[in-house]
Amino acid sequence: MGLLTLKMSLSPPLSSQTPAPALRESWLIFILAAIQFTHIMDFVIMMPLGPQLMRVFQISPREFGFLVSAYTFSAALSGLLSAFFIDRFDRKIALLALYVGFTAGTLACALAPTFEFLMAARIFAGAFGGVLGAMVLAIIGDTVPEQRRGAATGKVMAAFSIASIGGIPLGLYLASHASWHAPFFLLTGLCVLVLLMAWRLLPPMRNHLLNHVPQHPAQVLKAIFTRPNCLWAFALMVVLSLAGFTVVPFLSPYMVANVGFAEAELSYIYLFGGLATVVTSQWAGRLADRFGKKKVFMVAAVFSVIPILIVTHLPQVPHWQAFIVTTLFFIVFGARFVPAMSMITSSVEPRLRGSFMSVNSSVQQLASGLAAFLSGLVITNAPGSQQLMGFGTVGIIATVFTLLSMLVVGKLKQVS
Repeated sequence: MGLLTLKMSLSPPLSSQTPAPALRESWLIFILAAIQFTHIMDFVIMMPLGPQLMRVFQISPREFGFLVSAYTFSAALSGLLSAFFIDRFDRKIALLALYVGFTAGTLACALAPTFEFLMAARIFAGAFGGVLGAMVLAIIGDTVPEQRRGAATGKVMAAFSIASIGGIPLGLYLASHASWHAPFFLLTGLCVLVLLMAWRLLPPMRNHLLNHVPQHPAQVLKAIFTRPNCLWAFALMVVLSLAGFTVVPFLSPYMVANVGFAEAELSYIYLFGGLATVVTSQWAGRLADRFGKKKVFMVAAVFSVIPILIVTHLPQVPHWQAFIVTTLFFIVFGARFVPAMSMITSSVEPRLRGSFMSVNSSVQQLASGLAAFLSGLVITNAPGSQQLMGFGTVGIIATVFTLLSMLVVGKLKQVS
């Protein structure tokens, strides 16, 4: 009896033990979401800045497409190279090293005086940013159980929505009232704050190294590319990127040139879309955990066809009608992406997850770059006008790839 009393007195109260795991996981997801926010912000801020960049640097839609593609092609190459060694390191060390490089690249974008310098800065930022996104998802796969992985992915993916709600409107405001450099300076400062928070709060993450067997880099890639399930995951990422990023880069230029928006009004498109998707993306994650990720993806993909075709064929309409269409576009864009990323993260065992996600990031960035490049080839300026031609064709292309994604997702299996 005395021993039992002593044991109870030395043990902390139950109330102090119970919430700790949930608290640690919630803080981890918050920090990962903050990193993802800055990464996504760096990428998506280029889209609404399109009209201003084309005017300031006197470049064509095709050259703007090159500017967007430069980031994604660089990220694709770095993602492939990082697959050779990324699983050999503590996840925290790898994450912080990548984030330092990404922050430096964002600062270079802020300081860019010419189109050529900005192009080089985007390439540098992409070299770190692409792998950074893969590392965030790999950490989720390593630390969050599968039954909560959809919800966790939804929270991190909601970073896109939060960037749309606050970051993009603020960036557009600064760009319109100062210069296009201002959003990148703001983002650099935010990156420094998040970097300090991650360095202080993130714990070491070495569980994936417990059963790690050193392998030659070629063996790692062979292990990934000889698994049919991994190949189906890559195929899903390709078709999904082509289904979305053929449309997204030219949405803002089209709204200005064809629908009649002023550049300063573009922020409302991302504000309303972000307010909606910050909720619906998390719903999509919870629904995916409850009813099955494939089922939720299929439903979202079917409904996504409607706003894709409408937004890419939109004539001059009252702004409130355009806001409804663009908001629906962002909702379904996120609703299909959340369960897709959760399925891809679960399609490989933990010991290969870091390398696999790096390669997957490479595939995603390459596909996104090809999508922007393809759109730049299809979309042209109307003769004697600033209006854009060919956006409707881009919508049809995006629809075809959306339907293909539904065929591919049926082949994907859960491994871990």
